[in-house]
Amino acid sequence: MATSAIKEFKKRIMGQKDYYKILGVNKNATQDEIKSAYRNLAKKWHPDVYANDTEEKKEQAKEKFQEIQHAYSVLSDADKKAKYDQFGSEDGPQFDPNQGFSGGFGGFGGFADIFGDIFSSFGGGHQNSPNAPRMGEDIEFIINLSFEEAAFGISKEIKFSRIENCASCKGTGAKNGTAFKTCTKCAGKGRITVDQRTMLGVMRTEKICDMCNGTGKIITEQCGVCSGRGRIKKQRSINVNIPAGVDNNQMLTVRGEGNAGINGGENGNLILIFKVSVHKLFRREGINLFMDLPIKVSLAILGGTVEIPTLTKRVKINVPAGTQDGVRLKVKGYGIKDLRRNTYGDLYINLKVDIPKNLNNKQKKALKDALEVLDSAKYDNVEKYKSIENSISQK
Repeated sequence: MATSAIKEFKKRIMGQKDYYKILGVNKNATQDEIKSAYRNLAKKWHPDVYANDTEEKKEQAKEKFQEIQHAYSVLSDADKKAKYDQFGSEDGPQFDPNQGFSGGFGGFGGFADIFGDIFSSFGGGHQNSPNAPRMGEDIEFIINLSFEEAAFGISKEIKFSRIENCASCKGTGAKNGTAFKTCTKCAGKGRITVDQRTMLGVMRTEKICDMCNGTGKIITEQCGVCSGRGRIKKQRSINVNIPAGVDNNQMLTVRGEGNAGINGGENGNLILIFKVSVHKLFRREGINLFMDLPIKVSLAILGGTVEIPTLTKRVKINVPAGTQDGVRLKVKGYGIKDLRRNTYGDLYINLKVDIPKNLNNKQKKALKDALEVLDSAKYDNVEKYKSIENSISQK
């Protein structure tokens, strides 16, 4: 069992590995160059950097980081480096069947200084402290608008719940914001040192103090208003100016109106999400409006003017003589205001020729007499169809 473990250790750590290559330096590199190369690689491959990655990536980073650590532990130690340069290996940790591998990185020069730099660089240390200011969470709030309110804009009073820091304890959770004592486990530092035995030896790391949760303080008497939480939920009412031209599902950010920040951090934001009701007549596409307009057959044939509604007033449009069903007319400038510019979209009218049904006898006779006259007129589409039909029949 012991022999197998030693072989595995030598295979993974002490095999014919090029420590200079691992750190990306040449054999003539100075200690400053070796230290600089190690620092850069350790920052890149420290497991904390990959905390949100896949398990496979986390394991890869862990192995790479251990490899970099071991390479530096040899090349930064004058005696080990000399033996490695001469024999291609260094004196490894001694194996004890009962205790495992002893030794570790505690005696290697320069590690304390370097790890201080590394942890502060990517949040593995004090930047991750519970005492660091953190921005509050955003709040999403749905506002229902009528079609016209969205088109023209409106000022609305909205009421919502949000988390605020307790004024009585100043967000500390302690009575009057002062009922604290220094944490005895971490001596007020908020972090404690932990020694962990690994196959590389004893690894010394820092972690957040579990007694005070990293605050360095212990509450001796809780705030009676927030029950020691330091935060309370309160109703808030604000006036919001909704600009003209907002559309369904668009969002507007009201900065600083979200949940309170932590440790003096900024408040989150209030995200307004608009839900716009459907209009009975108009259909919106971007800043343009569309509507269907039924017209009589007589207007389609003879042409004329017709009055139509818009969002602001009634206007007259001209229907050309001989208008076909489905023709689209444009009324410029009667659409929706552009949110980014002081311009307006257009209103498009889809003409629908309405064919009358259930004619009485008098109407049928009048229509028949009229059609006898109309039939002698020129029908462009009918003639075009006959031309195509004849060409197909002759083949």
